[in-house]
Amino acid sequence: MSLGEMLEESCRFHRDRVALIHEGQRLTYGELNHAVNAVGNLLRKLGIQKGDKVALMLPNCPAFVISYFAAQKIGAVAVTLNVMSTSYELIHFLGNSEAKVFLTTSALAKRYEEIKGQVPLCRYLIVADSEKGDSPFRMAVADGPFDLDMPAISDDDPAVIIYTSGLTSKSLGAVLTHGNLTGQSELLKILFGTAKEDRGLSIIPLFHSFGAVVNMLCPIRVGASLVLLERFTLEGIMSTIGREKVTFIAAVPRVFLGMVLYDKDDADCSSLKYCITGGAPMPPEYIAPFEQRFGIKIREGYGLTEASPVCSVGRPEMPHKPGSIGIMVPRVEAKIVDDHDQDLPVNEIGELIVRGYNVMKGYYGDSDATAEVIRGGWLHTGDLAKIDADGYIFITGRKKRMILTSGFNVYPRDVEKVLEMHPAVKAAKALSKEDLMRGEVVKALVVKRENVEADEKDILRHCRAYLSSYKVPRELEFVDDIDETQP
Repeated sequence: MSLGEMLEESCRFHRDRVALIHEGQRLTYGELNHAVNAVGNLLRKLGIQKGDKVALMLPNCPAFVISYFAAQKIGAVAVTLNVMSTSYELIHFLGNSEAKVFLTTSALAKRYEEIKGQVPLCRYLIVADSEKGDSPFRMAVADGPFDLDMPAISDDDPAVIIYTSGLTSKSLGAVLTHGNLTGQSELLKILFGTAKEDRGLSIIPLFHSFGAVVNMLCPIRVGASLVLLERFTLEGIMSTIGREKVTFIAAVPRVFLGMVLYDKDDADCSSLKYCITGGAPMPPEYIAPFEQRFGIKIREGYGLTEASPVCSVGRPEMPHKPGSIGIMVPRVEAKIVDDHDQDLPVNEIGELIVRGYNVMKGYYGDSDATAEVIRGGWLHTGDLAKIDADGYIFITGRKKRMILTSGFNVYPRDVEKVLEMHPAVKAAKALSKEDLMRGEVVKALVVKRENVEADEKDILRHCRAYLSSYKVPRELEFVDDIDETQP
């Protein structure tokens, strides 16, 4: 089954049920399918065919869901980009992916306009919103045509490209297939009993692999509703849960920590059935207070973009082991190996490697990088872990330098290269610093050049021009030299 066929099946069985809820707007499955077909026809008018790349840089809004599935239905590949991406980063993402279309909002379109001369293959800009209401996107959704023929699509055909620095020394596009993602779309139904009556709160971005699977594909697979939130505010989250009768939340620990610390008593969370946390470790000391306050279980999961992304999760019916990321999901295997890829016994620490339907097709255009992380069918995660006698997995560290902040991977060298572009910076090193709400944040050590004036504000302003906001150092420390032995 392809993702387009999955959507059509849900729309056929749940035509009149609410699919999307966003800022007072409600779209039924029937209306969603019409909009997807209309935008699919718009893309075809631009010459987009099976295998072509369509870049999406959109927040959690109906346009994202519509555009994502429009690409899937015509056999194109959706390149889902972080809305925090700078023009500098877009040059790489659009050029490397060979995207032909860039679909975004009017507020973000200027980032494309600044660099379009440097990405000649990306010829078309589609703005999903317009103050005048006359954008081609909105006109297509309003006027159609609403019939769309889908090409033959196999499980192994690429569906999505997501850029990540998780396992490599550079930002690469992980190619996820229709088989990868339709397999993942069954997880909430199988493991948590999610059904058409449920409503999931989409807080974490849908351009993120975790957000796309658990907060979009899983609900759509069973005909449930997506409650879309574009902005993270505790007041907004708590009021939406009560107003829309949200039944489950899958998000990063920051969301659940905020809910525990929320100091108002006017929130109604009685509709919640379960919560899943992932993207970063949940501080164990906050799990019991969360469950006591809201009367529901919270379970930790683990995944990575290269695994589509979900690998393991704690089951609601199984005992919770503090610090564990649960057991492997169905049809996915895991084992712990040493530096020579030899299996290690129970409770021995080594690298966690995984194998299953969820492992990516590879990195787009980079067979060498693919071969480095997928060996013998096993995906080498770069995470150090142990597995106990019950199959519970415990992450203990990382083999490579990596910073994980609010569910986003930051490769330190990306930050260091930008810092060293500043004329006052002679050398730089990016480090991780523990942070309660984000798990980790970026800290930078900087060696300044002599006779070049620049202060911390000036250097951070430079970083913000080139780096997504989550990559920008939260702390800058000037030093005389860099200790290369420091991890």
